[in-house]
Amino acid sequence: MFIQTETTPNPATLKFIPGREVMSAGTVDFPDAQAGARSPLATRLFAIPEVERVFFGSDFVTVTKREGDWRHLKPAILGAIMEHFTLGQPLFEGEAETEGAEPTYEGEEAEIVAQIKELIDTRVRPAVANDGGDIIFKGFDGGSGTVFLHLQGSCAGCPSSTITLKNGIENMLRHYIPEVSAVEAV
Repeated sequence: MFIQTETTPNPATLKFIPGREVMSAGTVDFPDAQAGARSPLATRLFAIPEVERVFFGSDFVTVTKREGDWRHLKPAILGAIMEHFTLGQPLFEGEAETEGAEPTYEGEEAEIVAQIKELIDTRVRPAVANDGGDIIFKGFDGGSGTVFLHLQGSCAGCPSSTITLKNGIENMLRHYIPEVSAVEAV
């Protein structure tokens, strides 16, 4: 098994590409070992003391380190990922958790939210996935025109994530959807 690695805009995060499907649908972010307890692979990765966060995408695993040098951490992380897939273990034990219900929108606001989600899904998420992360729509305040987004994977805590949100995503949404005035991370 050959696992490729790619750097991300976040210097504390590396993207590991095992050459096979990781998640069949969606993504999952484990901000700490407790959150990763339901996944044998996340548990194995969090057993490495320097690992701070783990994220699963469609065909990649993103690992964020607390400290240390990637030259010393990479072999342990590669070994954990390789062992997991070679043993054929499931990605999750038990049933996957479902996120909280999304707010309901009606009328014109529902149309605006549909446009926001479409732009995020078609233009933003593919680019963010390239960098080892994901972005999730969390809400829209029609009164203020604010879109609330949640950054995951390498994007969470990335030094350039504020620039990405403000200069990239906010400008694009404001261009296509005049009702949007700001984008905030939650």
